[in-house]
Amino acid sequence: MKKFALFVFKGDPLCFIHVLLNAMDMKAKGHEAKIILEGAAVKLVPELVKANNPLNGLWKKSLDAGLVEGVCKACSNKLGTLEAAKAQDLTLLDDMSGHPGMASYRDKGYEIISF
Repeated sequence: MKKFALFVFKGDPLCFIHVLLNAMDMKAKGHEAKIILEGAAVKLVPELVKANNPLNGLWKKSLDAGLVEGVCKACSNKLGTLEAAKAQDLTLLDDMSGHPGMASYRDKGYEIISF
């Protein structure tokens, strides 16, 4: 089994759909995948729960499958989505000066993929 940490920086829904699909595909193939929302990607958080959002279904499946590791606490705070992240019970990641650090994932054997 391989382990992947998918760090998503872009707030582009067309990019994010590929993150969700790849994480689900990795899990289906027996690998471990964790999605970490960073930078502009945290702006997607309040939109993903809206029923009319095209990514809503994939987002729910990813959450139910335990693929979403969490969101950057500092970026969520700066970009105004901290309360939306809390409302969804998303983990706030802040081990590196308020941001999720990649080193801790590397130390645990994860391959880092950034989007």
